[in-house]
Amino acid sequence: MPVAVDTLLTPDINKPARYLGNELGAVHKPWEQAAVRWVLTYPEIYEVGASNLGHIILYSILNTQPRQLCDRAYLPAADLATKLKETQTPLFAVESQRNLTDFDILGFSLSYELGATNILEMLTLAGVPLTWQERDSAGAFNPEDGSWPLIFAGGQTATSNPEPYADFFDFVALGDGEELLPEIGLVIEEGKAAGLSREELLLDLAQVPGVYVPRFYDMAEDGSVHPNRPDVPKRILRRVATPIPAYAMGLVPYVETVHDRLTVEIRRGCTRGCRFCQPGMLTRPARDVEPEAVIDAIETGMRKTGYNEFSLLSLSCSDYLALPAVGVEVKNRLKDENISLSLPSQRVDRFDENIANIIGGTRLTGLTFAPEAGTQRMRDIINKGLTNEELLQGVKTAHEQGWDKVKLYFMIGLPGETDADVIGIAETVRWLRQTCYIKGRKPLSFNITISNFTPKPHTPFQWHTVSTEEFKRKQSLLRAEFNTMRWAKVNFTDVRISAMEDFVGRGDRSLSAVVRRAWELGAGMDSWWESLDNAFNAWAQAIDEAGLTWKYRQIAQGEWNVMTTDGDNPHANLDAALPWDHLDTGIDKEWLKQDLIRALEAATVPDCSFEGCSHCGVCGPDFGHNVVVPPPPIPAFVGHGKPDSDRVQRLRVTLGKLGTMALIGHLDLVRLFDRALRRASLPISFTGGFHPGPRLSPANALPLGATSSGEVVDFELKAPMDPQEFLQRLAEELPPEVPLYSVEEVPIDSPAATKLLERAEYYLRVSLENPTPTTPDWEAWIADILSRPEILWEKTTKSGKVQMVNLREQLYELDYIAPNTIDPNCATDDGSLAPMPELKVTDLKVEPGEALIRVVGSCRNDGNLLRPEQVVWIVEQAAGQSLQLRHKHRSRLYLADL
Repeated sequence: MPVAVDTLLTPDINKPARYLGNELGAVHKPWEQAAVRWVLTYPEIYEVGASNLGHIILYSILNTQPRQLCDRAYLPAADLATKLKETQTPLFAVESQRNLTDFDILGFSLSYELGATNILEMLTLAGVPLTWQERDSAGAFNPEDGSWPLIFAGGQTATSNPEPYADFFDFVALGDGEELLPEIGLVIEEGKAAGLSREELLLDLAQVPGVYVPRFYDMAEDGSVHPNRPDVPKRILRRVATPIPAYAMGLVPYVETVHDRLTVEIRRGCTRGCRFCQPGMLTRPARDVEPEAVIDAIETGMRKTGYNEFSLLSLSCSDYLALPAVGVEVKNRLKDENISLSLPSQRVDRFDENIANIIGGTRLTGLTFAPEAGTQRMRDIINKGLTNEELLQGVKTAHEQGWDKVKLYFMIGLPGETDADVIGIAETVRWLRQTCYIKGRKPLSFNITISNFTPKPHTPFQWHTVSTEEFKRKQSLLRAEFNTMRWAKVNFTDVRISAMEDFVGRGDRSLSAVVRRAWELGAGMDSWWESLDNAFNAWAQAIDEAGLTWKYRQIAQGEWNVMTTDGDNPHANLDAALPWDHLDTGIDKEWLKQDLIRALEAATVPDCSFEGCSHCGVCGPDFGHNVVVPPPPIPAFVGHGKPDSDRVQRLRVTLGKLGTMALIGHLDLVRLFDRALRRASLPISFTGGFHPGPRLSPANALPLGATSSGEVVDFELKAPMDPQEFLQRLAEELPPEVPLYSVEEVPIDSPAATKLLERAEYYLRVSLENPTPTTPDWEAWIADILSRPEILWEKTTKSGKVQMVNLREQLYELDYIAPNTIDPNCATDDGSLAPMPELKVTDLKVEPGEALIRVVGSCRNDGNLLRPEQVVWIVEQAAGQSLQLRHKHRSRLYLADL
């Protein structure tokens, strides 16, 4: 059933717009018409989950399926989580605002070894039992009749080794989900129609390639996993799908997200063969997207979303051979639109002038390279495929093209590493700075991240680890080397995080109890950043209580090490069973062994997308083959665009902010206007400087939670146009709860509305905090206030100085609106004025026991401002008792005459 979200999402909740489900592109399908109801449940806060490309793609695909509905849910921030617990309100899906237990299936993205604790937190907030054993039942599966939803996980960590989390999930989706999830939906639809039990339905799902059902498999003493019944596959196949860029433009959040841009996938999979890299092994074969499809997706996506930045996504964008041609073509087309491009992952050996032209311009985005190791020997051991000369040429090109700061990633603790290799990291950075010096230019500076190598399943280095003490020693070596390099900012990963990631990531099914206990002790994923000591101690205690301290000690002391020997067979430990051997990712385990041996000999393997086959075992009918698109010709670069800053017309618009849009913050509202202007292709002028922005200026920031039917915003245009056409085109791209009422043209050189603003009119809904049998005499209280020459308010400045302010000088009008003049049938549901400026105060809905007060007060942007909360305080002084401010509505802004 629906949750009373309006009582939860109040202005005291930080960024309440996270939970509204009203973004551009959000899908609201009829509940009753859906045979299968999904929730894609992202175990991170909204800003992370809503910008995740996989989350967006799967949400879009599932909502295109007939008879299926897909909503979303996110890990609530601490304030909302606390409120949910205090009010005993279950966690809800943002679109339908229904309890998660109303749905058939909840899908969690598990992309980090320590992230499962967040999943347990979300299940608990939703009132769902944590394990599949607790959720099991014998009757026909149907959540409408009381069945618990099916709980599954997907994502990189779930695909690589789901065993530490096996008890929590009914099934696991392995690999790409674009084709797999619709197939799962069809099986569930048929199973529900046939009245199958939970176990019968899961048995049908287990026949779908890519679906792993842990209940049908048992763990042996050596940690390996085998079927416990004959009618399920011995090994479960990882699914592979072709990337579809068109599905990337599904959601445009109203709040700023981590990746606040359009993201278009250009290549899936990587065949470089870096021996430490799990994504590179788990996403083979490599599949390029046709250049025309990429260009079309970018053009269409920027027009539909209104973003001012887009990103091209791949594990290694530089291996997409069409990148220079695609990038230059798009850059040429969008030259004057003040749009920037970011590339999150690039090969330094392929960074040239063409790539610099693509990501350069007025706003230089950050530039990151990952040499990974400081010496050529170590880069050969990890099969990085990068020489010192290529590293130098890439960094030098970046500096020549305008970058003064470059971010570099390195790792320590790799197999075969010596102290000379570790110190080589600092020597390499010092050499790059000296060699790339350009006379007359600021010397290069670096942001450097030194991470601790963490072995991952399904990689050649899955058999290796380094002791915690050895990591600490190597970090000390580097700190001493970098100590004198003031131009290099160096960050080190905490060794305790790395050890715990290693322990859980390569663990077996016995770790489910550890994960659950760590969560009970407060080890949510965010706790690593808030209090690392507390998080580590919680995990350590959970390990100790499970009797697995000896196993963790193997990791912390580096006992699982490929450098150890066993009699005559130095690689005997490579033949031991592993907890993930029953997962068929396509990579032959024997090939991984051989590649590890090649690594210890510093022998390299070529990239099979461009050279000969390395015989890893992937290519074939189950996984397909590499798809490499030949690069088209690179068009001539027409130069970096400069946003047009001409100011030829100013339009002043009066508008409203109603309903749920009252929970959108001021900066998010400005961002919403920016994107609406772009979608409407309106000729907005831009500011100058390194970070040009649209010339739009709200007269005053509306308090969060307040509604309004009298906001004023100035828009300055670079080309003249009919004001009414401007109003109509802009209105078409705004939410219905941001209605546009009127527009007027004002002289371009006249003062902006922000400078002309003098007063504001509010309607305040208030009530007594402690009601009394006596009828409140609101009119007498207001008359008393108006008769006072002075009402002093104690104000503390930012510097801590206390000042007394006479609020009576800022109060111009104050009226009590009698109840018999209010028609509740004309008001909006939230109690604000109806969404038309000409409607009178009689259209405001007021509940019994409440009063409506009209106030006109100072509203200047120089700090001379009478706030609604101050008005309530003034009335409290006259009434002699506390009041509650139920709602505030701003009906008009008064501007000075020109």
